[in-house]
Amino acid sequence: MKYISTRGLAPELDFEDVVLTGMASDGGLYVPTDIPHFERADIASWAGLSYQELAFKVMSPFVAGSVSDDDLRSLIDRSYAGFRHSAIVPLVQTAHNEWVLELFQGPTLAFKDVALQFLGNLLDHILKKRGQKVVIMGATSGDTGSAAIEGCRHCDNVDIFILHPYQRVSEVQRRQMTTVIEKNVHNIALKGNFDDCQNLVKASFADQNFLPEERQLVAVNSINWARIMAQIVYYFYAALSLGGPHRPVSFSVPTGNFGDIFAGYIAKSMGLPIDQLVIATNSNDILHRCLSENDHTKHELQRTLSPSMDIMVSSNFERMLFDLHSRDGNKIRQLMDDFKSGGMTLDNTALSKARSLFSSYRLDDQEMLAVIADVFETSEYLLDPHTAIGVQAARKTRRSHDIPMVCLATAHPAKFPEAILKSGQAKEPALPHHMSDLFEREEAYSVLEKNDAEVQQFIVENIRA
Repeated sequence: MKYISTRGLAPELDFEDVVLTGMASDGGLYVPTDIPHFERADIASWAGLSYQELAFKVMSPFVAGSVSDDDLRSLIDRSYAGFRHSAIVPLVQTAHNEWVLELFQGPTLAFKDVALQFLGNLLDHILKKRGQKVVIMGATSGDTGSAAIEGCRHCDNVDIFILHPYQRVSEVQRRQMTTVIEKNVHNIALKGNFDDCQNLVKASFADQNFLPEERQLVAVNSINWARIMAQIVYYFYAALSLGGPHRPVSFSVPTGNFGDIFAGYIAKSMGLPIDQLVIATNSNDILHRCLSENDHTKHELQRTLSPSMDIMVSSNFERMLFDLHSRDGNKIRQLMDDFKSGGMTLDNTALSKARSLFSSYRLDDQEMLAVIADVFETSEYLLDPHTAIGVQAARKTRRSHDIPMVCLATAHPAKFPEAILKSGQAKEPALPHHMSDLFEREEAYSVLEKNDAEVQQFIVENIRA
């Protein structure tokens, strides 16, 4: 399998090089040259497979020529051995033909674990084979950082630096990152918002001259194709559990950086019969505005009770734009230049394609809190604020109640106690047993100004020999 950049100027790479490269040299994101396609009979034959066995079936075509079957099976088994539920991503019914897919059964209680446990093991495998050391640099709006740290904390050939917006993540999210005291783990609290963190990371990837000669940056956020690849699996798992591929299934996805729902789009492109893909956003609604009003302009970022979605620049949307514009790199460069200047507009053909593929809905904090209270009242199931947005978006946009609707549950409610209490639930949700002492653990992090040179100097000074 080969991979090309969305902007058309970077060299074509194989899977291993794509994992280590992250962002392409032309500023674009890597995507496969061709999307594998499975016949309905093939998908039907996978019914009843374990999550690990299904992951092997789905991911194999993307790593062909780079990772052997035996190594891939081993990487998958190691990656999901630490999940608390044997189903890895169990389904829970919350209403008639409405299901929640619990993606938070991993070590850091967030959907990012599904991909980042795999990516950590994959990186370790590739780097050991190559005898290479790298620097991971990532930005997080809350959950990616802890999942990346957990996935990479034991990697001998990795130094990891995670930027989070200072005082703009929940205390549970912060402590999950800052209480991992390892020599290769460094947390940076940046005085700014998530987009400031992400912009600094992108600038550093674009010009890596600040690093020692023998080092390179590797991305662990969803610009890394391996993240998207691992997320595709749970769309297949949920659909097969609910009668697919003999009947279609719909999905509602709490969406910030567009990576999770882009994985659903790829699953559909691979042959999985998905009826609806619902983009669920909070008040930072650039994706909903783009789809509903053809308005993809930057507004001032709002701080909400669903902080992992407080994002105005959805990096993975570029991958979607690439397909909406018939994989024309020239067009994508033009659109991204327009967006950098403030905003972009899709032409009628691209907008029509997007609207045929996705529905969208926006919720503010008060609407989200009402959903948490309502679902708990009617089903005694407690949603985290991001998942609540996905549930309500599904209810407001679904076209057919005969088709199962799966809402992706992106985090455990205990990560967001403020929202749970404000919803009217009297009892703060407890952390799982393995994390019950989180607030007693030692913390370590550095607060830095929003300054590229200062952050890059900090990284250079803390890379292990």
